[in-house]
Amino acid sequence: MEESSTPILDRTDIRLLRALQGDGRLTNAELANRVNVSAATCHRRTQRLFDEGNITGVRAEIAPLSVGLGTLVMVGVVLDRSTPESFGAFEDAVHKMKEVLDCNLVAGDFDYLLKIRVRDMADFNKLHGHKLIALPGVRQTRTFFVMKEVKENARLPF
Repeated sequence: MEESSTPILDRTDIRLLRALQGDGRLTNAELANRVNVSAATCHRRTQRLFDEGNITGVRAEIAPLSVGLGTLVMVGVVLDRSTPESFGAFEDAVHKMKEVLDCNLVAGDFDYLLKIRVRDMADFNKLHGHKLIALPGVRQTRTFFVMKEVKENARLPF
């Protein structure tokens, strides 16, 4: 039987992850206190969680309106071919677009679903006309302007 490459997380690891997901600004001392371990143990374990890829980053969540990006748009994309090469070319091009926050390969009516932040509808119209429809292999796009963000960037349910 093959061994899993995913390390097993114990209860302390899970408590560390939950605490950091709730507040990534905790100091090591505050985190150690919340999880009930020594500061040295907390630091060692947290570093291991980073090193093993369980924690992929820590960043500030910016209010989109405060930086002039108040319009959220979801775009379904259909490619003209379903080949590894066409998927690769599309994904490489999307990685270079700063406006695209998320890009997911999906099953269903679209090949990809993009999450995009722009200033307003005119800004999106420009992006659509100059960049989106020019992406490699794009046959069709379908645009959905988000009217209300009901739940955004929720914490993982573990």
